[in-house]
Parts: sequence; C-alpha cells; structure tokens
Amino acid sequence: MSPIKIQRITSGAAPFAGGAAAILLAIAIVSAPESSFAASLQGLKLWWTLVFPALLPFLILSEMLTASGAVHGFGVMLEPLMKRVFRLPGAGGWTLALGMTAGFPAGAGAVMQLHKQGRITDKEAGRLASLAHYASPVTVLIVIGAAFLHSPASGYTLLAIHWLAGLSAGCTSALFTGRSKLQSTAIQERAHRKRASLLTRVYRAAADARAQDGRSFGRLLGESVGSAVQNLMIVGGYMIIFAVVIHIAASALPQLPPALFSSLLEVHLGAYTLTTGTAALPVFNSMNTLTAAWLSAALAWSGICGQLQALTLLKQAGVRYLSYAAIRLLHGMYAFLFTFLLWKPLLNLQTNVQPAISVPDEHLPAVTLNPLTVWRSIPQLAALQALILLLLLALSAAVYITASFRRPSA
Repeated sequence: MSPIKIQRITSGAAPFAGGAAAILLAIAIVSAPESSFAASLQGLKLWWTLVFPALLPFLILSEMLTASGAVHGFGVMLEPLMKRVFRLPGAGGWTLALGMTAGFPAGAGAVMQLHKQGRITDKEAGRLASLAHYASPVTVLIVIGAAFLHSPASGYTLLAIHWLAGLSAGCTSALFTGRSKLQSTAIQERAHRKRASLLTRVYRAAADARAQDGRSFGRLLGESVGSAVQNLMIVGGYMIIFAVVIHIAASALPQLPPALFSSLLEVHLGAYTLTTGTAALPVFNSMNTLTAAWLSAALAWSGICGQLQALTLLKQAGVRYLSYAAIRLLHGMYAFLFTFLLWKPLLNLQTNVQPAISVPDEHLPAVTLNPLTVWRSIPQLAALQALILLLLLALSAAVYITASFRRPSA
C-alpha cells in the first residue's frame, strides 16, 4: 500500500475514533450524571483558581514581546546555546524561559507565535515545544510543595529536578536530530552579518521582527488578550473533560489505584491523588525518596491532558502526538532517576527556603485555592523568569567562548 493511501486511511480514522470516544463519554456521563457533574466541577475549579490566573499574564506578555521584536533580539544573544546544544533557533531561548516559568500551555503558545512569523519550521516547532514543556512553578511550589506536602523545601527541590530533567531530555533529543535545510539556510544568511557588532545585530533582529508584525499598540494589546483568553478556554475544556474521564475510569476499574489514572491523564489531579488522601498508592504513605521520584516522573509526563493542550495550540505546525509523548516519557525517566539520586542532598540544601507565597490553611486542597493567592505570586514568577534568562545568557556566553577556543585560527 502506498504512503499516500496509508495517510488517507489514518487521517480518516482519526475523526472516527474521536467521535466514538465522544459518544462513549456521553453515555458514561448520562449513566452517572451526579458524580460526573461533581468531577467536572472539580476540574472547573482547578482551572479557574490555579491555571487561569497563573497563565493569563504570561500569555499576554509573550505575544506582545514576540510582536515587538524583543524575543528576536534576545534570541541573537542566545544563538550559541540554542544552536549548539539544542540545535534550535536562538529565538527559542525566550520560549524555553517562558515554559520554565509559566508552564507548558504558555510555552506552546509562544512556539506557535514564532511559527506564524516563519521563524521556525514545523519540525523545529515540535522540538521547541517539547523542550519548553514544563509544569508551572505555581503548581510545583504552591500547590504541591506548600498545600499538598506541607513542605516548601520539597516544592523547590521538585522544581529544580524538574528543570534539570527537562533540559537533559532536550539535549538527548538534539543528539538524534539533524539540522533542517531551512535552518541551515537561515544560518548561512546570518553568517553574512557576523562582522556587525552584537548590539547592532540585536537591534536589527528586533527591528525586522517589529516591522514584519506592523500592528499598533492598541491592536496588539487587544489581540493578545483575546488570544490568551481563547487559549485558556481550550485548556479549561480539556481539564474539565479529563476530570470526568478520570472519575469514569476509576469507577469502571476500582481494583486499580485511582492515582494511576490521575497521574497518567491529568497532572494537577494526579499530583493530588499521589500525595494526599486514601487514593494515593501504598508507597506514597510517606514522602520518601521513591515517593518523590514517582511524583517527579508524573510532573514530567504532565498527563495526556497537558500534552493534548499543547498539541492543540500546535495544530498548525502538524506536530505528531507519538513523537511529542516520547519526549515527555524521556523527561519522566530523567526526572525519576535524578530524583532518586538527588532528592535527599537537594532537600537538605533547601531546608531554610520559604515558599514564594504562603498558603493560609495547610490542609487546603488545590481546587479551593483563592485566585488572588496565585495573582500575588506573579511578581516572584517574573523575577524567577528574569533569573532564568540571565542564566541562559551566561550559558550561551560560555558556549560561545568554548567554541571560539576550539575553532581553528585562520
């Protein structure tokens, strides 16, 4: 059978499978409407109190910075790191920092902004989105560390390992990825401008991107807000649906621990069932090293819900689910290994660290957190993002200096 026929068959089977899944979900909801409504309400509260206030400012800021050219100017300074280590365009450095400080929906949205401008190819969009796919620090520090585990030090330790594992997964995937022709052509074009100073190249990149966008400030602000809200509505829809799916799966298979369904399907509900209540796995009776390793792996996997959220935003780039999920699995493997090896040493270093914000009631579940509590953490997250950008700049400078020493003299 020819590849064209296979592609037609698979493309036709995808809508059929989606329709069949929707019918089965509707039947399950009708058979147990009260419990399904309670589960959907839990997902709605989780989205409204945690995800929406934490992501909205960063989504708006990301689109405005990309349209203004600031991202492209910053990308010039990050070219040595992004190209030599991750084999991606320099402008992806901002996307990486955004994903690390705002979470995976924001990272995927920033990737699509670059893709719409023609700065990255379809293949690069998928790899960059995978590299920038991280759990939000609000989730790790506030919800898991302070509210679930009652240990801010555990939250900071999980976050550090989460970042380290994600960067390691990105480096590993880059080893098996070659440079695309379009990327190589862009490198050749920029090589003609190497004789210009760094500040000149930064200014030119920012000015070219701003001229290409061409929107006024008022229009840019309005469209940025509208796009951010629309993307968050998509995220909310997935969270509500998967909250119901988790409930249905747990009811249909009561012999299996509910924590398995939750951690596999949705990261926020998975973290809650893995760490609290009677739904947790037997090994999660105390926060030991193995407990932390499983929790860290679940955060890196981010749930099928989180993966579909990102892939929906990446639809125009044609990113495939299997390749995207493979990087998430690799991230989870690194997270499990690093947590198992580094949990106790890093936890001892974090004993005196306080959370970014305080949670009034230590027994308060994540779904009842006040949105104002999350809004108060925005300045700390912005400062954290600035720190990450500075660290990436330092790494980029180190890579450039190292490559200069290795380069043979003319």
